[in-house]
Formats: sequence, C-alpha cells, structure tokens
Amino acid sequence: MRNKLLIPAALVLSATAASAAGLPGVTDGPGPNLVIEVAGADGTAKGTIVLDLYADKAPKHVERLVSLAKAGSYDGVVFHRVIDGFMAQTGDVQFGKQGGDTARAGMGGSDLPDLKAEFNDVSFQAGTVGMARSQNPNSANSQFFIDLAPADFLDGQYTVVGQLVDGWDVLNAIKKGDAAANGAVVGPDYMAKVTVQE
Repeated sequence: MRNKLLIPAALVLSATAASAAGLPGVTDGPGPNLVIEVAGADGTAKGTIVLDLYADKAPKHVERLVSLAKAGSYDGVVFHRVIDGFMAQTGDVQFGKQGGDTARAGMGGSDLPDLKAEFNDVSFQAGTVGMARSQNPNSANSQFFIDLAPADFLDGQYTVVGQLVDGWDVLNAIKKGDAAANGAVVGPDYMAKVTVQE
C-alpha cells in the first residue's frame, strides 16, 4: 500500500505560516475547469470553488482529473489533510469517501495507473493546485492539493495542474486538521459534487 503523503512531515515544519486571507485574484483561463461543491461533515453546503486546469502544462494529469470528475469518482471525497497556512489535500477516491471509514484516507488512489511527473515552470503560490504523490516522483494518481499560501519550496518537485480562480472564501473555510497529526482532519469537509466545465 502506498502512502500518498504530500511531503515528508519534516518539511511541513518549514511551510509558511502566512495567513490565507488576502489570496491573490487571478484570471480564469481557457480551462477545463473543475467546479467543486464543498460540504461540511454534516452535509451542509459550504459553497463552491472553481479550479482552472492547465492542460498545456500537465496534459496527462489534467486528463486524469477530468476523467475522474466526469466519472463521479470525486463526489463525496473528503479533504483529509488540511494544514493551516499551507494547503488542503483531497482526491483519495479509494479510501476517502465521506460517510465511510476514512482512517486510511491519503494512502490510496484510483484503479487507474500512476502518472509520470509533468514538472513545469509554474510556481506554487496561494491557490495553486498540485498533484499529491508518494516519495516516488512518478506516483501521482488521483489526489491533489490546493495551496492556502505560497509554497515555492515545492517548485519542481510536484506537478502543478491548475489554479483556484473562484471561491477563495470557501477554500479558506475548509475545516483544518491537527498540525501535530500532519494535518489529519477529524470530521472533514468533503467534495459533495465535482463537475467539469470545458
């Protein structure tokens, strides 16, 4: 079983502690876009976030995200790891379904093969979307994260796949995890519905 940790725990300590308030605005690109309806653990709607995906920078990874979204695989998947001032991680379609046992969330992927890294020249900044992976650079599968603050120490180590272009307030309000537990969230928020706009 592969552990889909975003980065080694030791590096989390070096993550910026900057507030996620005041995230920069960006212009929505040509897409495709992932439209994510976020809900709390009790099912209460918390709002919608929109991710503009960079098909020109990471075509295989974007193809994977779009494919999983269109198949409904992301519906009901929790934000299992959220570190205040760093990032919110989700996308474990194997172990991260809301309402089930999510103790192993973050350790799974999908039934599709892992992807070869598509490192590019986009820097990790507030709202940047990247693919989570194990220590093997070519192990990204279904999990992704959204930066809550600049994290350029990830540049060239994780594949950038897009940028959050709407729903900064919703992103900021996603339930945070325990920093002492590497951001693991008890009673996590989840992606109630994920659709694709092309």
